[in-house]
Amino acid sequence: MTKGQGRWLTVLVAALIAGAGYLGWKKLEGPGLPDGIASGNGRIEATEIDISTKTAGRIKDIFATEGDFVTAGQVLARMDTEQIEAQRRQAEAQLRRAVISVDAAKSIVVQREAEQEAAIAVVEQREAQLDAAERKFQRSKQLVSTNSVSQQTYDDDFANKKAASANVSAARAQRAAAEAAISAAKAQVVDAEAAVSAAQAAIESIAAEIKDSVLVSPRDGRVQYRVAQPGEVLSAGGRVLNLVDLGDVYMTFFLPTAEAGRVQIGAEARIRLDAAPQWSVPATVTYVADVAQFTPKTVETEEERQKLTFRIKARIPPALLREHIQQVKTGLPGVAYVRLDPDVPWPADLNRMRAEK
Repeated sequence: MTKGQGRWLTVLVAALIAGAGYLGWKKLEGPGLPDGIASGNGRIEATEIDISTKTAGRIKDIFATEGDFVTAGQVLARMDTEQIEAQRRQAEAQLRRAVISVDAAKSIVVQREAEQEAAIAVVEQREAQLDAAERKFQRSKQLVSTNSVSQQTYDDDFANKKAASANVSAARAQRAAAEAAISAAKAQVVDAEAAVSAAQAAIESIAAEIKDSVLVSPRDGRVQYRVAQPGEVLSAGGRVLNLVDLGDVYMTFFLPTAEAGRVQIGAEARIRLDAAPQWSVPATVTYVADVAQFTPKTVETEEERQKLTFRIKARIPPALLREHIQQVKTGLPGVAYVRLDPDVPWPADLNRMRAEK
């Protein structure tokens, strides 16, 4: 065999090996997805929740760290409330003072009402005296014309009538003053009761602020980040922890126009993760974007319109998430498959729904 013939033989053997390898790969690859099922790459995502302070303050304790599983209502952190506790004690003292002021104002009202009753009695007395003085004066007026009484008696009766009339006016003025004093005393009662309500509202507000200083988890999840540390002073809305809601986990992927237009809300989906390709996770389409992503500059031709892609979200059932809560992790890459035609059956490999334990 010549040197040239040996070189051609080597090339031929290499070509045969490459061809056999390609055929073997195609055989392993399988027939691909049937018409009516589409797929897109994505990553596992979940709803994130920030555990933040409502008011400014210093962090006293943090009871969770990154990676911890937490349940709804679990205490995650506590703010320093020493200053707020002092404000509450001050508000409670103001409340006690306001309650005493109400009692004092009510007692003044009772006193003023008694003074009013006395003033009414004086008015009645003075009116009776005026009536007697008026009758006596009228008699003296008739008798003085016949010289039955002296002019001095007439003058004295006239003066007594005038004095009695003045006394009636004074008594009525005292009665009016007593009525005004009652109104003022009742106004003081209203002010004192308003002070009580204001003090109670202040205490309730402070109690709510103290309650808000205890940061609790709003739902089950996993601590993703610990943003702050005990002793740090945060402003209102300052983040302490970041949670991942493990009850709302989904994969976001993209499909071109022709396939996205056939996706229905509620359509069945399957998620296959790169970390566990041997099994599929059931999911449901819960969102299809109404605005295309990666939009070209113009969409005047059909070819350009086919370049549009739409974001789709496939959500994993919460019951399945709770069953495998320890294995749920966000950020894992994989492929989402969605059934565009409900009559098309799933391929056998996409129906393996149980994870290998």
